[in-house]
Amino acid sequence: MTNSGRVTTTLAELKQIGIINALRSCQIFAGIPSPELSAIGAITVIKPVAKGSYLFREGESSRGFYIVQMGSINVHRVNGAGKEQVIHVFRAGESFAEGTLATEKGYPADARAVEESQVLLVEKAGILALLRRQPELALRMLGSMSAHLRILVGQLEDLTLKDVETRLANWLVKRCPNPASDKPAKIQLPMTKRVLAAELGTVSETFSRTLAKFREQDLIHVKGKTVTVLCPAKLAALLRRNLGE
Repeated sequence: MTNSGRVTTTLAELKQIGIINALRSCQIFAGIPSPELSAIGAITVIKPVAKGSYLFREGESSRGFYIVQMGSINVHRVNGAGKEQVIHVFRAGESFAEGTLATEKGYPADARAVEESQVLLVEKAGILALLRRQPELALRMLGSMSAHLRILVGQLEDLTLKDVETRLANWLVKRCPNPASDKPAKIQLPMTKRVLAAELGTVSETFSRTLAKFREQDLIHVKGKTVTVLCPAKLAALLRRNLGE
């Protein structure tokens, strides 16, 4: 074999190792033996996604499901009034669109890169053939989809809260290590404020006004993408009052 051939093979091998390591870090494939991971890696494609680019649109035929290797992907739907509702923002190690393996209806939502990202596409035809040979893998994937469903149910519960102030207070309190504490808690926003606003079912302007209101009430301090809840117990008390508890 020529030196150039050896280099090409080595690069291909390194690429495959990278894919397998990324698969191993995903909850669906945790604990899967190396031979099976190699088989999945053989039907997996690396796809860079530029910030703002769409990975797929609602209704497009499914090419398979995705795993975020780097960056973040905003999965959302757009209603008849043109308003975007975020379903979930998926980040490194998380998978999405597994449900499309079992249907011919295509993707049920849009998926757009929040930032410069890279995902793995586990191709539909290949994974379906593998699932027929590996039923235990199908059970793992079912577990992952159940976890996604729990997230969506939680988001639906949050969106039923009566106003943006209550929804934001609820979002912040949930992320405080000890909501009963009077010591400040720092929360790193894992997304832009615009994306978080959409996830909370509002627009950027209303979200910003609510943040400003919380600042004026000495409930929070905001610096860049860090929100410091100055007194979690005080914010939790506001949440309880808003909920009528």
